[in-house]
Amino acid sequence: MAIWLKKGISAEEDAVQVEKVRNTVEQILADIAKRGDEAVRELSQKFDNWNPKEFRLRRAQIDECVKSLPKQVIDDIKFAQQQIRNFAQIQRDALRDVEVETLPGVVLGHKNIPVNSVGCYVPGGKYPMVASAHMSIVTAKVAGVKRIIACAPPFQGEPHPAIVAAMHLGGANEIYALGGVQAIGAMALGTASIKPTDMIAGPGNAFVAEAKRQLSGRVGIDLFAGPTETLVIADETVDGEMCATDLLGQAEHGPNSPAILLTTSRRLAEDTMREIERQLKVLPTARVAGQAWHDYGQVILCKDNAEMVKEADRIASEHVQVMTKDNDYFLKNMTNFGALFIGPETNVSYGDKVIGTNHTLPTRKAARYTGGLWVGKFIKTCTYQRVKPEATAMIGEYCSRLCAIEGFAGHKEQADLRVRRYGRRRAA
Repeated sequence: MAIWLKKGISAEEDAVQVEKVRNTVEQILADIAKRGDEAVRELSQKFDNWNPKEFRLRRAQIDECVKSLPKQVIDDIKFAQQQIRNFAQIQRDALRDVEVETLPGVVLGHKNIPVNSVGCYVPGGKYPMVASAHMSIVTAKVAGVKRIIACAPPFQGEPHPAIVAAMHLGGANEIYALGGVQAIGAMALGTASIKPTDMIAGPGNAFVAEAKRQLSGRVGIDLFAGPTETLVIADETVDGEMCATDLLGQAEHGPNSPAILLTTSRRLAEDTMREIERQLKVLPTARVAGQAWHDYGQVILCKDNAEMVKEADRIASEHVQVMTKDNDYFLKNMTNFGALFIGPETNVSYGDKVIGTNHTLPTRKAARYTGGLWVGKFIKTCTYQRVKPEATAMIGEYCSRLCAIEGFAGHKEQADLRVRRYGRRRAA
């Protein structure tokens, strides 16, 4: 049976925080729906101290941001976007339209159709999350989305040049310096100055994630993504420094970012906890990472790999770093995770920034039923049917009897009409 050497806040305490966020977001979205641009502007001033003449950036402003960056920064952005574009294209190529004659004269098929418009959110108030621009905008572009708008909050009082450059180079059609729930609400509901989109994508804090949850159905969403979570699965083959670094590397995202260690080694568990305290004395982001570790960090001691798999699937973490003597065991047996990082040579930061897989991943146990953002999230697989005259009477007879079982007289008549009209042709 698993043993907790460190626990985070209780489920009850977490539920209280979730309820507070839910109520706040509900009020904000209702205000945006009622007052549109006026509400968005007031909220931007309140939360970001940001009240420009226009939230949408003009082309001259975008060009200025791009020109202000060193060549190395632009080259690095382009390199990262190329990796993400390459993998997204491989995924897109795996999606095929199909058409097949399933019975003589009965042709069924499906088409993969991109959604028409997407609003991409890029977090950037606390940290300028340049990589998030790649993950949603580039992927939507590869999917074939016609209109891509992008929002990011101001950073230290102005649009962050690297975020703006990444949005532009990624293929965004409209770029707005606008953050938080107000950005999500504006993109989803629309205002006088922002035409609404069909879908919202991108990660964010608890408020952004809750806004997406509340708007789901009115618009499409990619998935519930945020706050960041990480799980490290390790044994005696690695050391406390490696585990502590990988835990704190994600805990710094925010004060409510869970970081969990699963291990079969008590010695590694204790070494990791000591190393975390040491690193928190020197880590520049220790204030945030330390609070996340104190409130949400966990260390769980398991008897063997099978128990670690069981616990990992229960946790269903967004990111899972596996560093054991039998890493493939976890790849073969785990079922609930957002993304898996196999072996000490890789790490979550690679996936977050550059390696090519998408970093917008399921959180709060959503990995039980969905994977992360990929090109297919922006595509609708829509079916169609075509039936030849000689087949419709035969299908109609089956359909008529099945409709009668259910008592659907109108449905039955749809089938019977085809039997009467086309059955005679078949008989002739």
